[in-house]
Parts: sequence; C-alpha cells; structure tokens
Amino acid sequence: MRRVLRLLLPFKKRIALGILTLIVVDAAQLVIPLIIRRAIDELVLREEVQPRIRFYALLILGLAGVIASFRFLWRYLIIGSARQAERNLRNRLYQHFLTLDTPFYHRHRTGDLMAHTTNDIDAVRMACAFGVVGFMDILVYSIFAISAMLYIAPKLTLLAMIPLPVITVLVWGGGRLIHRRFRQVQEAFSALTEAVREAISGIRVLKVFNAYPGELRHLWEKSWDYVRQNLDLVKITGLLFPAVTFIGGLATAIVLYAGGSRVILGEISLGDFVAFTTYLGMLIWPMMAIGWVVNVFQRGAASMERIEHLLSQKPIIVDGPVEAEIQGKIEIRNLTFAYDEKPVLESVSLRAEPGQRIGIVGLIGSGKSTLVKMIPRILEPPPGTVFVDDREIREYRLASLRGAVGYVPQEPLLFSATIRENLCLGIPDDRLPEDEVLWALLEKVEIADEIASFPDGLDTLVGERGVMLSGGQRQRISLARALLTEPKILILDDAFSAVDTSTEQRIIKNLEDFLSQRTTLIVTHRLSSVLNADRIYVFDGGRIIEEGTHEELVARQGFYAQIYALQKMMEVDHVPGGRGS
Repeated sequence: MRRVLRLLLPFKKRIALGILTLIVVDAAQLVIPLIIRRAIDELVLREEVQPRIRFYALLILGLAGVIASFRFLWRYLIIGSARQAERNLRNRLYQHFLTLDTPFYHRHRTGDLMAHTTNDIDAVRMACAFGVVGFMDILVYSIFAISAMLYIAPKLTLLAMIPLPVITVLVWGGGRLIHRRFRQVQEAFSALTEAVREAISGIRVLKVFNAYPGELRHLWEKSWDYVRQNLDLVKITGLLFPAVTFIGGLATAIVLYAGGSRVILGEISLGDFVAFTTYLGMLIWPMMAIGWVVNVFQRGAASMERIEHLLSQKPIIVDGPVEAEIQGKIEIRNLTFAYDEKPVLESVSLRAEPGQRIGIVGLIGSGKSTLVKMIPRILEPPPGTVFVDDREIREYRLASLRGAVGYVPQEPLLFSATIRENLCLGIPDDRLPEDEVLWALLEKVEIADEIASFPDGLDTLVGERGVMLSGGQRQRISLARALLTEPKILILDDAFSAVDTSTEQRIIKNLEDFLSQRTTLIVTHRLSSVLNADRIYVFDGGRIIEEGTHEELVARQGFYAQIYALQKMMEVDHVPGGRGS
C-alpha cells in the first residue's frame, strides 16, 4: 500500500492541508452531540430555556456552515491531488510504453495495456483519494467518539465495545480475499477489452466471412467470465459489509438496553444517553468504513502491483552516448539474426555509400524487412554487425539515429486525424511547413490531384488507421510523410506494393533529385522498382545469394534473372492487346 501512497508525495503539502480541513469537519460534527446533550439536559431541568435553545440552534447552524465550507476544501485538496497523481501515473505509464520495444508488444495484448491505463489507474486513484479520506475518518471518529463515550459513561462504553473487535477479524480475512479476487476481475476485464478491440478492428473481415455469430459467442463468453469474476468479488464484499453492519447493530442494541436502564435509574441523564447513542452511531460508521476502506486499498494495491509490473519492464533497445549528424553510409557485417531458434538472416553483409540507391529483393519471407528494421533499431541487431557512418548503431542516441532515417513500411499506419496532421507527424509546431510545401511534395508522390478532389483537401479526416483511403493512397501519404523529414537514409519497404507500375515509375522519376542526395534502400519483390539501383542484393532463405547491378544480374542468368523474366512476361500478359487480353 505504501507504493500507492507514494504517488501522493509530490502533493504532500496539499494533502496535509486537506487532512487538516478534514479534521476540522470531523471535529465540528463530533462537537454537535455535546451541544445536543447540553440542550436536552437544560430542557429537562429548566423551565425558561428558550434563549438558551436559540443559542444552541445558532451554534449548530454555525457549525454546519463550517462543515460545508471545510468539506469543500478537503475535497478540493485531497481529491484534486489524487486526480493529479492519477494524471502523473498515466503519463508515466504511457511514456514508459513509448520506450519499450517490439518484443514487448508481441508479448502483451493491446486490451491488457488499455485495461492498465483505465481500470487499474482508476482503482489507484480511488485508493489515493477516498481511501485516505476514509482512513482519516476512521481514525478521528474512532478516537474522539470513544473518548467522548468513555467520558460520558465508561462502563456503558465497555459493554458497547464487546462486539466491535470481531470487525477487525472479518476485515483482515476479507481484505486478503478482495485483493486476490480483484486481480482476477482486472484480468478478465483485460481479456474482454482485447476481444472487443479485435472485433472492432476486424469488423470488415468478420462481415465478409459472415463470422460475426462466432465472434459474438466469443465476446459473450468473455463478458460472462467478467461477470462471474465480479460476482465472486461481490460475494466477499456483500458478506463483509452486512456483517460489519450487524455487529454495529448488536452494539446499538446493547446500549439501548443497558443505557436505557441507567437513564431510568438516574445514573446518567437523558442528554448523556442521547449524546452517547449519537457517538455510538458515529463510531459504527468508521467500523463499517473499515471494510470499505480495506476494499478500496486492496483494489488499489492490486492494481498498482499490475502497473508496477509493466513499469519494471526494461527496454532492450536503449540510448547510446553519441549524438552526431549522420551522413548516410551503411555497412552490415556478417549479420545473423533469429526471432526464436531458427535464423531469419544468416551471414548477411552489404554496404551502401551516401547517396547510393540499394535494391534489396527476394521472395516473401526471405528476411528483407527484418534486415532494414535493424537500421533504425526497430529490431536490435547483434553487437558489431550494423554500422552507420563507420560507427555501430548502438553508440548513437535513438533520437539522433531515427531522426536521420525515413522509414516507409509496406502497411503504413495513418492516425485517425487529418491528412495534414498525418503528413506533419513528429514535426514541432514552430516548424510546421507551409501548405505550398505539402502540395509540392504530394505532387511528387502522385497524389495531389486525388487529395485536391476531397471536399476538405488537406484537412480531410482519414478515419481510424486511414480507413477512408485506399491502400495506394495510404502508401503515398506515408511516403510523403517520410520525405518531409528530409532523412539522410530512406528505407522503402515494399512501399509501392499497392501502387500500379506506371504510377510507381512516375514517383521514382519525380524523386530522382531527392533520392540522389540520400542513401536509399528499396526493399521489394517487384524488380521494376530497382532497375536503376547502384547495387542490388538478392535474398533467399535469409541469405544473400546474388549481388550486382541489374545488368550484371541479368547477364548471370541466375535466380534474379529468372524472376525478372517471369515478371516481364506477367507485365506483357496484363498489357491491353497482350497474350492475357
């Protein structure tokens, strides 16, 4: 629980002030029974008490005003601080997510991570806010109420306290069960969230394959599992609170019987009895609140444990010490890499000088994309295998290395924002380009006319993951986004796979001047993209089996020449009037 309360340390002054105002509220509420006690005794003993009763009424009214004012203050100070602690924890968790690398996201489902940033953090906030308030209420009410009861009637207090220790036993045992079962509730919520996310993300596929009845059953099962886990938790809390209430009622019954007898015998006054029963009622609230506070703290502790497990995950890919301006020379030396046990790349070596255009070709699954993901350290290569400007990439600061690399994947991700915002991703607000620059760039990637035809132009919302655009449009916008950063190294990982060959050739021609000043790696299985490359590396089964210029590779009549001949024949088949017409 200390880990939860540690979140409030930055706000300790506000929390301390909030606790003081809370004590003032509790003290004012606890004084009122003493005033009522005096008023009742004076009503019984005196005939002319109207001025005194008016004074007591005004005094209680004044205390009510103090209670209202200070209650606002403690809620503002304590709950406001808990909200800020919640914000800090959520920001800390999100920033930590940004530092973690690809393997972490392979191991953790998106739904689990969403549950951590919502339900778990809400549970921690409740512990920081109402848990603290409830604990202070219990402390102040218990001490003051018991002291007042002992002052009024010591023997009656001892009788009333007989059943109350049972509450401690109930709360201790129940709290441990609550902690365990709340963890199970959160895990079920994570699974449900992930199932809903997958269903919504893949809704078009579900409709096409008429698979939504099965998916609905899957969601139904996850929902019922979440309900069952909650019901298991409710069984504990549902038994704990009534049990505490019953014990409080038992204490009240004892006081009514024993205290009423003492009033009749004249051992205590009627005012004493009324004040005593009022304090007993106030004491029963903290006794009941013990179960609630333990519940809140146990939930918060369970959630904090889950969050800290995430925060304890260390990124494999970390910053190096060097921050330098990169020119674009790339060298890969005898690189072997495996995801599990079977190598994806074996003994790969290649070079690219600044300004060169390098083609990386081969069949699907030959390791091409894995290789280029290591240059910006999306994947971590083995030590001593990947160098940029004759320096191992591990030595660079990540911001320095990635700031020099423009990466266009085969399946580009566009955020649910406007085209303009997607193009300017990562560019500071004070350096945003003018519209003329954006339109000129869109002209080069052959998409300006299409965007101009949209009603809102650059301010068109593209939908979640760019769903409002075609695959070719998403690829060209992703390409323009990479070009806008003017990288020294440009990686095109099958970046034209959704674009027809003629459009691809026009884009490459438009970018000739731009590409001549950058080191460009073109990963593709479509050889028309690399005809003018300075060097082509042919991959098969994770190895480089051929290398050279296009002319050299064709002349060798090897694997590359066979693929090229096959693709040329397929192009002829698709030309109007050709064999495939």
